[in-house]
Amino acid sequence: MDKLLITGQKQLNGKVTISKSKNAYLPILTGVLLNPEPVHFLNIPKLKDMDTTCKLLSKLGVKIAVEGNRTSLCAGDITSCEATYDLVKTMRASILVLGPLLTRFHRAKVSLPGGCAIGARPIDIHLSNLEKLGAKIVLHAGYVEAFTEGLIGTKLVLSFPSVGATENLMMAAVLAKGETVIENAAMEPEIDDLANFLNSMGAKVSGIGSNILHIEGVKSLHETTYEAIGDRIEAATYLIAGLITGGKVTVLGVNPDHLDSVLAVLKDMGTNVEVTNDSITVSAKNLKSAKVETSPFPGFPTDIQAQLVALVTQASGTSIITENIFENRFMHVSELLRLGAKIELKGNSAIIEGVSALQGAPVMCTDLRASAALIIAALAAKGESEIHRIYHLDRGYENLEAKLSALGAQVQRVRE
Repeated sequence: MDKLLITGQKQLNGKVTISKSKNAYLPILTGVLLNPEPVHFLNIPKLKDMDTTCKLLSKLGVKIAVEGNRTSLCAGDITSCEATYDLVKTMRASILVLGPLLTRFHRAKVSLPGGCAIGARPIDIHLSNLEKLGAKIVLHAGYVEAFTEGLIGTKLVLSFPSVGATENLMMAAVLAKGETVIENAAMEPEIDDLANFLNSMGAKVSGIGSNILHIEGVKSLHETTYEAIGDRIEAATYLIAGLITGGKVTVLGVNPDHLDSVLAVLKDMGTNVEVTNDSITVSAKNLKSAKVETSPFPGFPTDIQAQLVALVTQASGTSIITENIFENRFMHVSELLRLGAKIELKGNSAIIEGVSALQGAPVMCTDLRASAALIIAALAAKGESEIHRIYHLDRGYENLEAKLSALGAQVQRVRE
């Protein structure tokens, strides 16, 4: 097992190119199950979650070939419709094979998902709406077993704009008979990217960018080549890392529109923000406190909440960060306290007293985004910090140490 050693208080400056979005590529990769023809992807990030997804698809019978930055997948000869526990347990997004398998092969058996321990995140919205499309679903021995004689399009109204449920139902509807309408659909940029990918294969998805999606079922799909959007969560992480060290950082390869809510908060905190079509530059002399609540897109992302908590430890005044998406997503707080932060939890809110002098210490990662928060705090802390259990980081940040080092950070990966 590896750990990171970070010597803090090194100002970060420069440019960093953002990888393609993990959260976009996860559903897109499972979407190849809809298509018997070859599908080609460019610049899939080298991440643990990508490896796990490819292993899962390979186990189902998908043929995978990699040549340089081009990865080709073909689901023309699927040999299994069962996603087993040994792979699904490590990554919640594995549940996204359910919709594609069910609509194309009329059956699927998928282990109940695992992933980061940030809350219950039930899949009832997935299952209840698949049943409305004509699926028969049984939960047995830790598995979702689903069958259908053929999915039929209908109107679906989601009780919550769940990203995963929207993705699963959208893919299930692609090969369903007739039209499916998904109301109160999630509006995250990754949803738009999945829709654009499906359409590139010949699907008929409209309403992209809104909370009402229309999917007209088609009989078959065709070969395509596709590249996902830049990772907005990674981009925000590096921007915040630059700010907490008092530097000036530019992220390249990301759509600034995907981070409107984050940039608005940073501007309110006194940050200077400059944008182009595919880059964002931030700098600040003095940071002010913030009051932020997470909410579905276009609101402030829950995946950037932990990083913001780390940042406001170095802002003047008292900040209040409220988490409205996941009930157990403040696990980074206890570790930030070890670094000297002043944080009090009240219900689903964190109250942070700023301008505390952080001091390097050994800390432990608990989930992917909490890990990023600890990295950010360690960059501002005096002395050396040890970041343990960084396998969480490897799920979502490509070449983290190299990118940070290129900006001026003193960071080293070593064996425990």
